[in-house]
Amino acid sequence: MQFEAIFRFYEELNDFLPRQKRKRAFTYRFFGTPSVKDAIEATGVPHTEVDLIIVSRGSDAGTPVDFSYRLNPDDRVAVYPVFESFDLGSTSPLRDEPLREIRFVLDVHLGKLARTLRFLGFDSWYDNRQDDAQIARRSVAERRIVLTRDLGLLKRSIVQRGYWLRSQDSEEQAADVIRRFDLHRMVKPLTRCPECNELLEPIPADLVSTQIPPRSREHAGRVARCSSCGRLYWRGSHVPKIDAMIDRILTRAGENPH
Repeated sequence: MQFEAIFRFYEELNDFLPRQKRKRAFTYRFFGTPSVKDAIEATGVPHTEVDLIIVSRGSDAGTPVDFSYRLNPDDRVAVYPVFESFDLGSTSPLRDEPLREIRFVLDVHLGKLARTLRFLGFDSWYDNRQDDAQIARRSVAERRIVLTRDLGLLKRSIVQRGYWLRSQDSEEQAADVIRRFDLHRMVKPLTRCPECNELLEPIPADLVSTQIPPRSREHAGRVARCSSCGRLYWRGSHVPKIDAMIDRILTRAGENPH
């Protein structure tokens, strides 16, 4: 026997829905007693994008439920996106606690974005030799947010935190990540190695002067060394281009402190 429930998705969750179902309540038909998680993903919305589900019946105000909740006929289900920067008060989000330290793991197609996020100072793990299963396991083991344009990766059951990038442009993707997770005040430009993702350590310039090209020594200023791979960084002729890129990203993100 087929049953019906009413679903309503809010804010950016509508990006995953066909146009006729966006920003409105619609009927979801089902057999048996599927979990609300299965029902949500059947509509096209990855569970990693969801942080709050409220189910009501009749005239009641509704009750927060978790992903294991089994659908009943005539349930009204309101589904809300992840609220990383908001206090949910007495409601019951689907995860034990918000992330205290923002860290990312990116799929194999996002190498340019990984490098961009590192320029902005964000811990962004990337390895183009890893498959989706390995990325998913790392996201759980290291409490990293999965960044991807592959909805299949976000629908893996073990993935708890993830975000589907709307744009294919790396600068717009970086701006989107900053907006999505409210990271404006956490940007620390040029503090992380863009090659291996580790933090940079300041070192006296005279200790490594022979490793800096002669034409750059006079204007090198502060020198930093990667704590992992040992690469040296200083303000060379390429840095103004990086500064300009960071300014563009922060402007796109809606807040530019410079």
